[in-house]
Amino acid sequence: MLSDAAVTTMLPVKDIDRARRFYEGRLGLKPGGFKPDGKFVYVVGGSTLALFPKPEGTKADHTAISFRVGDIVASIEELKRAGVVFEDYDFPGLKTVNHVCVLGAEKAAWFKDTEGNYLCIHEDLPEA
Repeated sequence: MLSDAAVTTMLPVKDIDRARRFYEGRLGLKPGGFKPDGKFVYVVGGSTLALFPKPEGTKADHTAISFRVGDIVASIEELKRAGVVFEDYDFPGLKTVNHVCVLGAEKAAWFKDTEGNYLCIHEDLPEA
């Protein structure tokens, strides 16, 4: 029923100007502009990311957005040069090495946005 529908990720932010500086300046997203309801949108790889102001915010305790990349190591280096700080973990079943964790069929690395939301980049591994 919805398999052909376009998807918009809605992400609440406390400070839309601060969030825009991060998403545009650090992640390199191209601004799409404000909508009449106050959302600010980006077109990202054929999908839409919408930041909307919410005074109390809603920091997610899980990955809010994951961006698929072709080369995770190169992407990490590029994002670090732009000022992104990556998380490192050492838990049973979740350990990063040079910011990267191998999870089944993908490699993943996490960082936080200005609102404390967990964002991820991931690279699909070739099928065996």
